[in-house]
Amino acid sequence: MIRAAHHTDRVVPARPAGLAGLAAPARPAGHALNGGTADPASPAVRAVWCESAWLGSEGVADAVRIEVDADGYVAGVRPGHPAQEGDVVLHGVAFPAAANGHSHAFHRALRGRTHDRGGTFWTWRETMYRAARALTPALYEDLATAAYAEMVAAGWTSVAEFHYIHHLPDGTPYGQGTGEPHAMELALARAAVRAGIRLTLLDTCYLAGGFGQPIEDGQRRFSDGSAERWLERLDALRATVAGLYPDHHVSVGAALHSVRAVPERDLAVIADRLPAGLPLHVHLSEQPAENKDCLRATGVTPAGLLQRHGLVDGRLSVVHATHLGEEDIALLGGAGAGVVLCPTTEADLADGLGPAGPLRAAGAVLALGTDQHAVVDPWLEMRALEHGERLRTGRRGHFDPEVLHGIASSGGARAQGRRSAGIGAGSVADLMAIDPHTARTAGSSWDQLAYTATAQDVTGVVVGGELTARNGTHITLGDPAESLVAAIARLDAAAAADDPTSASGYTHPRERH
Repeated sequence: MIRAAHHTDRVVPARPAGLAGLAAPARPAGHALNGGTADPASPAVRAVWCESAWLGSEGVADAVRIEVDADGYVAGVRPGHPAQEGDVVLHGVAFPAAANGHSHAFHRALRGRTHDRGGTFWTWRETMYRAARALTPALYEDLATAAYAEMVAAGWTSVAEFHYIHHLPDGTPYGQGTGEPHAMELALARAAVRAGIRLTLLDTCYLAGGFGQPIEDGQRRFSDGSAERWLERLDALRATVAGLYPDHHVSVGAALHSVRAVPERDLAVIADRLPAGLPLHVHLSEQPAENKDCLRATGVTPAGLLQRHGLVDGRLSVVHATHLGEEDIALLGGAGAGVVLCPTTEADLADGLGPAGPLRAAGAVLALGTDQHAVVDPWLEMRALEHGERLRTGRRGHFDPEVLHGIASSGGARAQGRRSAGIGAGSVADLMAIDPHTARTAGSSWDQLAYTATAQDVTGVVVGGELTARNGTHITLGDPAESLVAAIARLDAAAAADDPTSASGYTHPRERH
C-alpha cells in the first residue's frame, strides 16, 4: 500500500529491544516470493524487509521487501510483501542512506572546544593545527574508527575523507628507511573497514601557507614539497590500496587543499598529470579573504584560477563555495561540477550562507558533508540546507524532500565517484530507517520527515544489505560515544605531552576556565 499523507491512522507496534537485528518469522517450507513453489533446500533470498519505505515520488509504501544481490546492490523491490526467514528487519520508514561528501575525521576531537573566546575561522585553525600535530597512525585509527562509527549510526554509509596529514610532524615522510610509507592513510582505511563505512580517501596536495607564502610549522606534515612528489606518492598509495582492498569499499581520490595552498605552477603540473577519471576535490571560496588574496595574486577568482588550468569539469567537486560571484556560479554550473556544502560547519565557523539555490539552478550537482563534525547528522544537514536558502532569500520551499534526499544520497555518492544508495534495482543497498513516532517526528507526514527527523530517530542502518547499526549503537563497535570518549582522551594526553605549556590550545575540557 502506498501512502504519502499523514499516518496518524496507523500505529507501529511496540518493538522488543534488539528486534531490528533478529530474523523475521520463518516462512512456510516451499513458499516462494511470487507464489508457486520454491525448492525448500534452496537458500533463502537475501533481503531487507522494511516496515515502511519511502519510494520517492511514489510516496511511502508499507511492508517493502528489498532483495539484495551478492555484491550488495538492490536486485528487486517488492511493496506489500511479508518478511521471510533470514531477512534483516528495519522498523519505521526506510530511506536511502546518506553519502558524506566531505570529512576531516580528526576534527571530531574539536567539537565543543573552540567557542570559549569567540574567535574566527583563522583562530579555530590554530587549534586544529595543535590537534593535528599530536596525531600518530595508532591514535588516528582509533579516533577515525569512532568518528566513522558515529557517522554510520546516524545514517551516513559512505564518506569522502579529505586527508592531508601525510607525514611526521616535522615533515619527514613515514617509511623513510623502514616502516609503512602510507601509515596515516592506511590507518584511515582500517578505521573505515572496522566501522563498516565505504571510504573514498581523498589524498590531498598541500604545498604552501598562502599565496607566495612558505609552509608554516603547523603545516609541515601536510606537505610533499612539490606537485611531482605528491603525484608520485598518490600513485603509490592508489596501488597499495587497490591491492589491499580489491572490493572497492576503500578507494582513493585526489584533492587540492585550496588554491592558496597549491601554487599556480603546481596547479599546472597537476592538471597535466592527474590520472583521468579520478575524483578531484578542493576547498573553494570558503572565506572572503581567500577570494581577495587570489584576485590580488593571480587576477582571477579561485574558480577562475582552476578554470585557467582546465580543472573545472564534471569530476571536480568544490567544497563550501560560500563566497562565489555570479560568474563563478555560471562556470561551475555550466561544467556540471559538484558542490559539497557543509551547512552546519559553515554556520559553526560563521562562514556565511552559500548560494545553494543558484548553484543548483546553474547545473551544479549539490552534495552534503559534515566537514569538522560539529554535527554528524544527515537529517540536520538536509534541513540546514533548506533553512539556509530560506534565510538567504526570505522565502520557503527551495528543496522539497525528494530533492533533499537526492542531494544527501546521490549527490554525495557522485562526489565520491560511487554508485548511489537507493530503493530501486541497481542501487547500492544502503538504507537508514526513521521512527516516525518520536517526540521530534510525531504527527509528521512520512514523506516530509526530512524536515523533522534527526539522527536520534534512526532505528537501523544497512550497508550493502547488512545491518550495521540500530538505535544509535554500532553492531560490532557498540556505543560510538564510548569509543569517542576513549579516543579523544588518548589524543588529549598526546597533545598535552607534545605541548604541556599550551593552556589555551588543544587541551582536555576540564583544564579550560
